[in-house]
Amino acid sequence: MKLYLDLDMEKCSACGACAVACMDQNDIDPDSELPFRNVFCVDRRDSAGVESVCASLSCMHCADAPCVPACPSACLAKDAETGFTLYDNQNCIGCHSCAMACPFGVPSFNREGKMEKCDGCSVRLAHGMEPACVRVCPTGALRVCTEEAYRAVHGSRSILRVLQLL
Repeated sequence: MKLYLDLDMEKCSACGACAVACMDQNDIDPDSELPFRNVFCVDRRDSAGVESVCASLSCMHCADAPCVPACPSACLAKDAETGFTLYDNQNCIGCHSCAMACPFGVPSFNREGKMEKCDGCSVRLAHGMEPACVRVCPTGALRVCTEEAYRAVHGSRSILRVLQLL
């Protein structure tokens, strides 16, 4: 069953709890390594004024992830069960081909020069737990959902946006 890490930007307060939980779960040293999840706010200006929009972003786990075929040592693969893009950097040669292929600039490299990125907390999921970022989100902005639930929510949001434009 394909899963999605879904973010409701209307609920995100950019508190950073998700990024901290991700760093803790993955033993990321904030002084020397890049986090797998980044939180930020941007101001959006329109005719009604300025609105601040917050987002918590990590790997998009693209359906047709360009990083997977770009890797010459086959460190990246799509998980058949969840649809997440997983990595095993045991064979990583540090060539950065995955990073160059990723349109979102997601892959990062550890002190040993090996690629690392969000894997949707695949070990936690395998044990029936939520990803660390989802578990700690105080506003419920992050959630894991099935493809059907994702389409149901986002389909209704799209219809609502169209109705607001009329």
